[in-house]
Parts: sequence; C-alpha cells; structure tokens
Amino acid sequence: MGRWEPDTRGRLERAAIELYLEQGFDQTTVAQIAKHAGLTTRTFFRHFLDKRDVLFVGMDELKERVANTIAAAPAAWPMVKATASGLTIAAAALQMRRDEAQARRSLIRATPELRERELIMFASVAETVATVLSDRGAAERAARVTAQAMLAAFQVAFEYWGEHPDRELPQLVDEVLDELAESVGSDD
Repeated sequence: MGRWEPDTRGRLERAAIELYLEQGFDQTTVAQIAKHAGLTTRTFFRHFLDKRDVLFVGMDELKERVANTIAAAPAAWPMVKATASGLTIAAAALQMRRDEAQARRSLIRATPELRERELIMFASVAETVATVLSDRGAAERAARVTAQAMLAAFQVAFEYWGEHPDRELPQLVDEVLDELAESVGSDD
C-alpha cells in the first residue's frame, strides 16, 4: 500500500487490533503495526500518541457527543433522563461498530495497563457529564453522583453486552438504568 492511500488512521487501527489479537498487546510493537498497515512508524505517531492510544481513539469525540446530547435535552427533563439520553447516544454508536468494540473490549480486559486507561477514560466521561449537568442547573454534588452512578450503570451494561452477543447495547443500557432507578427508589 502506498503512503498516500486514504484512511491512514483506519488502516493503522485495523492493523493494530489484528496484531494485538494475534500476538497480544504487550508483544506488539509500533513498528510492527506500521509495517502491517504498509506505513511508517513516523506516520503512526502522527495519528497516535502510543500503541495504547489506538484502542481509545474516538473516545473524545464520543464523550463530546454525549455531552452535547445532555446539554441539548429539554430543560424540563430531570438529570437522570437527560443523562440517559446521552448514554443512549454512546450505546448506539458502539452498537454500530459492535465487532470492533467487542475486539477492543477483549483486548482491554486482557491487559491491566489498558484496564487502567479505560478507568481513566470513564472517569473523564463522568467528569464531563457532571459539568454538563451542573451547567444545566444541577447542584454540583448531585451532578457528580448522578454522573458517576449512571456511568457505572453504563459500564455494567457494556460488560453484559460483551458476554451476551445476542443483545443490543442501547436496550441493555436502558434496562440497567431502569434497574438503577428501581434500586435507589427513583420514579424517573
């Protein structure tokens, strides 16, 4: 493949995931990824900070979409409903790329370093959600606890999705959020 072929970033992502699945994350080098994609190591570093970054690409964009959806929710909606609308957007985006999301999930689960990065990413999403909820008028502490609880519910749905390939993630997110509301006695 020539260096001017389109979708350089996508080629690098696909090459990395293939190699990670084939030989393991720790055993795969950036040079191997670049070579597998028909590109140079320098090109790899134009698109990614490091080889971990490949597995979390797109998360900032997804976080922004979640935040924008929550912010755009009708002002009359309670925090829980507004947050659920944002998480449903995230679930739908992941569902559309199910195979890729599941491959990434299995790689992350198998590597402690990647699990740590995933936790940091989820914490960042929760912080963003809390900020948006505060901007919508929620008290800071209530916004933080709502964001944390709902992101934890999302994580449970995501894990369950990985174990039940016949299920749809948006539906699972709705179910888990309903279970959360029921367990804390919410009427939302």
